[in-house]
Amino acid sequence: MPHQEQVAAHGNLCAPGAPNSAAYSAGTVPVITQTDSRDKWSKKIDFLLSVIGFAVDLGNVWRFPYICYQNGGGAFLIPYTLMTIFGGVPLFYMELALGQFHRTGAISIWKHICPIFKGIGLAICIIALYVSFYYNTIIAWALFYLYSSFSSTLPWTSCDNTWNTDNCTNYFGKDNVTWTNYSRSPAEEFYTRNVLELHESSGLENVGVVRWQLMLCLFLIFTIVYFSLWKGVKTSGKVVWVTATLPYVVLFILLIRGATLPGAWRGVVFYLQPKWEKLQDTSVWVDAAAQIFFSLGPGFGVLLALSSYNPFTNNCYRDAIVTSLVNCLTSFMSGFVIFTVLGYMAEQRHVSVEDVAKNKGPSLLFITYPEAIANMMGSTFFAIIFFVMMITLGLDSTFGGLEAIITAVMDEYPDFLSHRREMFVLGLVVVCFLGSLSTLTKGGAYVVKLLEEFGVGSSIIAVVFLEATAVSWFYGINRFSSDIKAMLGYTPGIFWKVCWVAISPAFLAYIIISSLLNPTPLTLFDYEFPHWSITVGYIVGASSFMWIPVYMVYKLVWTPGTLKQRLAVCLRPERTLPDSHTDSLGLTPIP
Repeated sequence: MPHQEQVAAHGNLCAPGAPNSAAYSAGTVPVITQTDSRDKWSKKIDFLLSVIGFAVDLGNVWRFPYICYQNGGGAFLIPYTLMTIFGGVPLFYMELALGQFHRTGAISIWKHICPIFKGIGLAICIIALYVSFYYNTIIAWALFYLYSSFSSTLPWTSCDNTWNTDNCTNYFGKDNVTWTNYSRSPAEEFYTRNVLELHESSGLENVGVVRWQLMLCLFLIFTIVYFSLWKGVKTSGKVVWVTATLPYVVLFILLIRGATLPGAWRGVVFYLQPKWEKLQDTSVWVDAAAQIFFSLGPGFGVLLALSSYNPFTNNCYRDAIVTSLVNCLTSFMSGFVIFTVLGYMAEQRHVSVEDVAKNKGPSLLFITYPEAIANMMGSTFFAIIFFVMMITLGLDSTFGGLEAIITAVMDEYPDFLSHRREMFVLGLVVVCFLGSLSTLTKGGAYVVKLLEEFGVGSSIIAVVFLEATAVSWFYGINRFSSDIKAMLGYTPGIFWKVCWVAISPAFLAYIIISSLLNPTPLTLFDYEFPHWSITVGYIVGASSFMWIPVYMVYKLVWTPGTLKQRLAVCLRPERTLPDSHTDSLGLTPIP
């Protein structure tokens, strides 16, 4: 760390909480300050847009609408709202407060909370790295579609292309077309046979060569990412003015267009029609909990990183409420955008909405929705703005994910990296690009699915469960509440304390146990993942989580003293505050 000096704290900045040393029990706590040379957001709106941009991603557009209709339509909003209030928002608020108070990234923050849990920060960085390996590939697919959209007739409109097969069936604008189980739409064949070229791969056993077209798209994506992050939050904070706001303009345009399509009402009814009996199914509550958790994104280290550049007295409580509300409303609005179009497709196919809406995940964004767009008036315009929206939604989340790694590592090694940010970011982007190459092969979609399922999945939920437990039970809920009071001037209410101590950890444990007890078979299109690949997936998941117990053992072994003394040192947080914090709190440095 930079130059440090000891100060004495007055008031109740650090008084509450379980005593870990004589200093705490004495009522006067030693606080260490650091030179406040840290970057700051140019404007408050830069921070808010960055948080909203990270939280509102591609999953809001495809996952929420599908999960909603699959789990009871309008009735699903009840468990979703309850899980948001008692699980998602408290964890979101907790991370914003932690990052703002301690002003450091996901690795070094643990020496201020509970040093023995430092492995949580390491695990978060590895998970963020895995996400970058596959998430940017999805953005590259969208860029490929965007390039293909600049034509008078969209290439996934007809069955007359070189990649089409005899099973290609175009039913739009035609009356006597029979749709069978073997039928494939032009949009599906464009995606699977032209963009991915999945037919040239037999599966994970033979993924084939890297597709140079996708590699070029990914190179352009990472070039944008690098020049948005290389100078810090002052540059990324300006980029999000476009990437975080443009999707809302596009969503509004698509919503208006979708509402005017014939059959749109069928999709809306199917989307929201309550199926109250579904509320008796445990899986519905699990899906609601998982959806809000992955939507808001606590545990990824991004909220810690972004809030660490805030002023000490920034109202992080209000920020948590506002950004969470925007996120949930965006998900809900996306459902109307998607299902008005699905209703239109059902009308054109002369089938039920359920038959059209059976695809989920990227298939919804790269097959179903583009297919509907291709048969609208002004299809080229709507295709262009739709894929621009997808790219900007993805870029926001990439900015946040990589900033979490950058902030965490640079705060851990400030003396070496503080003046080498550009080179470090370049090195990180190169690593992410090289790590993504396997997802650009002809069987790359299978690798994307495997990383998405196991690289994040239960690992990140387990990580944030330990994070919430460490803050509430080891650091101490009273001490954490006093930190918030030091920033905001008031102590969090009993609701937040109960959520942090009991309800939110129980919420996370519920997801973990349910996912372990009810694993779902891993499939993509007609491909069923082999058993050995599932084993590989578990190894990938364990490779991030393992650093938590490994670091615990390392810390205990290398700390001198008896076991009791070692535990006391490993559990005792350092109290560190930047100089600007001590000024605002009336803390006086000791010579």
